[in-house]
Amino acid sequence: MGTHIYIDADACPVREETYKVARRHGVPVTVVANQWLRTPAEPAIAFQRVTDGFDAADDWIAERADERAIVVTADILLAERCLKAGASVLAPNGKVMDDATIGSQIAVRAILADLRDGADRPGIGGPPPFAPRDRSRFLEALHLMVERKVRR
Repeated sequence: MGTHIYIDADACPVREETYKVARRHGVPVTVVANQWLRTPAEPAIAFQRVTDGFDAADDWIAERADERAIVVTADILLAERCLKAGASVLAPNGKVMDDATIGSQIAVRAILADLRDGADRPGIGGPPPFAPRDRSRFLEALHLMVERKVRR
C-alpha cells in the first residue's frame, strides 16, 4: 500500500484543497470526523465517521498513521502521535509539523492554554484567523509532501 492522506476533518478549512492535490497525484484520502460530512463521491476519497467519544477521530487516525501517511490536522497532540508513528504532518495553514518543531509547538500550546485559563480580560484567544495566504501555503506544502512520499 502506498501513500495515504488522512484529514482530521472537524473544522478543517482545506478539505477541497487536499482533494485537489490528492487527485493530481493519485493518492487516496480518508476524511475522519465524528459527524457526517459531505465528501466527493469518488473511489479514492473515503469518509470515516467515528463515535462522539473524546479524541475518537484522533485515535482512529493515530492507529493508522505510519511512514506512508500524511496527516492534515491542526491538533498538535495528534500531530505528535502521528510523528512518533513515522507519518508526515501538515497543519491547515501550511506549516509542516516535524520532530524538530513539535516540542516547541506543544510548549507554546501549554503556555497559551494557561494564559487563557487565567485570563480575566479579552484578547487572549486561539490561533489567528485562517487567511487566503494560508490556503496557498497549504496547497504548496501538501504538493511537496506528497511528491516526497510518492518518490520513496
